Amino acid sequence: MHARFAPVRDCFHDLLTTGRETGASLNVWYDGHPVIDLIGGSRTTAGSSGGADRPAGGDPWRPDTLVNVYSVGKPVAALCLLMLVDRGRVDLDAPVARYWPEFRTPATVRQVLSHTAGLPAFPVPRPATAIADWALLTGDLAAADPEWAPGSVAGEHAWTYGHLVGELVRRMDGRSVGRFLAEEIAGRWLIDLGFGLSEADQRRCADLRYGDPEWPTRMLGEPGSLRARSMDNPPGGRDLAMLNSPLWRGAEVPAVNLHATASGLARLYAGLLAGGVLDGVRLVSPELVAEATRVQYDGPDLVLDRPVQWTLGMQWEPDGSWGMGGIGGSSAWADPERGYTFAYATAQLAEHDRVDELVEALHSCL
Repeated sequence: MHARFAPVRDCFHDLLTTGRETGASLNVWYDGHPVIDLIGGSRTTAGSSGGADRPAGGDPWRPDTLVNVYSVGKPVAALCLLMLVDRGRVDLDAPVARYWPEFRTPATVRQVLSHTAGLPAFPVPRPATAIADWALLTGDLAAADPEWAPGSVAGEHAWTYGHLVGELVRRMDGRSVGRFLAEEIAGRWLIDLGFGLSEADQRRCADLRYGDPEWPTRMLGEPGSLRARSMDNPPGGRDLAMLNSPLWRGAEVPAVNLHATASGLARLYAGLLAGGVLDGVRLVSPELVAEATRVQYDGPDLVLDRPVQWTLGMQWEPDGSWGMGGIGGSSAWADPERGYTFAYATAQLAEHDRVDELVEALHSCL
């Protein structure tokens, strides 16, 4: 790592030595090249797999360690569908029902991608094991009535986003979104991430752990709220026994269960920042990237309960950066003004203050 970025390395090490971080990876590209690649802490916890205890004595984090990054995966799922848009297979402003005839909500593809379709929660209560039943959950969404007129307001489709986007991919391409990602994006751009992991890839996963025992309750918000309904059906998405299980890791829940390395995420954003090309391999056109990263909705978000500027799959920030954070503290984005991409992938489920401090250190170097 270049000496210029030593403050970022020092900040990362401080997070580990103080115990605020127990296992993570950090990767930054600047001016089209990787400049920071850090890993630290443990991949597994001491004792039983999935325990909430401190990971002293667990297996060390490795460069190829995968970790569940929650909503950081939403832009990745969106990119799969946007590739079909770029190829002329899907029209952003066509009704979803053109491609998915059973779909009742009068939303467009653009509204699905920008979290304004009105389907932020699965409508039928299902058991935790339903995460592995793609047909059941997409069928529930197809038959649902929207919670608002599509396009009128946004509410992060916290759990449903990947099934809406992924079913459109499946209908128009024939492959699941996980297979599409593996073959059309990860394989071509050589990036290490995926939905629906093989047994071999599951063995590389970090066990998630709570930075604070109250984290799962705090993340859910008020009981019965739209946020709670959107994040707790099917249940289990904040429970360590589920999150660290083969069922979760092997299922495709693209809104929340991308497993990735920070280096893979930073590399993906580097390709998007370069207009859709990486190492000479073009995935999408510069025009598609420009449309995908343009603000599509600017206003209140009923699930996040704050103003949000949504692009086609990402949040847009006032400094011009675009990307996505996930509950638990992982995050990835591109900053076109400063010319960098940033990715942080953590197993320690806590707040985003770790990323805030790392970014402050990075900006001081730039």
